[in-house]
Amino acid sequence: MDTTHALLVWEPRRIVPIYAVPESDVLAELTESAAEVSRVPEDAKVLTPDDAFALHTAEGTALDVRVSGHAADAAAFRLADPDLDGAVLLDFWAFDWREEDQEIHAHPRDPFHRVDIVPSSRHVRVELDGMVLAESAHPVMLFEGSLPPRYYVKPEEVRWDALVATKTMSMCPYKGTANYWAPASGGKNVAWSYAKPLPESAALAGLVCFYNERTDFLVDGKRLGRPKTLFD
Repeated sequence: MDTTHALLVWEPRRIVPIYAVPESDVLAELTESAAEVSRVPEDAKVLTPDDAFALHTAEGTALDVRVSGHAADAAAFRLADPDLDGAVLLDFWAFDWREEDQEIHAHPRDPFHRVDIVPSSRHVRVELDGMVLAESAHPVMLFEGSLPPRYYVKPEEVRWDALVATKTMSMCPYKGTANYWAPASGGKNVAWSYAKPLPESAALAGLVCFYNERTDFLVDGKRLGRPKTLFD
């Protein structure tokens, strides 16, 4: 498929957009899927990029995508919305995507989503159960949407003997691919780093960030509370 008429659609309670494209631009065969559409209850949590495309909050019809003998079951969704007549949503993870000549990772970029990366002279200390995990007088701060400010520190400012690398990886269309660390004593991931971030986030290369939600922060001597987000 190649289109210059893609739309960004925010299905209710999905926190990131999905591409909707004209059916006439889809070269694959679209057939109504035997898969049952999974409706999300109205009182359920929001849907993140980690939630399956097959989960929907709006009315519509699931479609299978078939091309050259290959099939992606329920990888398309025709919304019952007159404003999107003739267009279908496509499962981002079922296909490879490019915007012009640049590959897109994780999910379509949100034109209203802003990421600001600025150097700081705040003094930051990160603790877990009273143990210092990292301390810096020159962190790099990242501000992104509704998330709390993130503090990135140099690797030499991290107490690595208190952490263990995990197999977890995540992809962000604004920053790139991250690797994670958990406490050596066990538990959830508490830190991550972008070894080779995307060009627009090059200032983060090799720096390490800790979850405000899972560790304790002291900034300029003031202890901060743990924020409530999707990651706590």
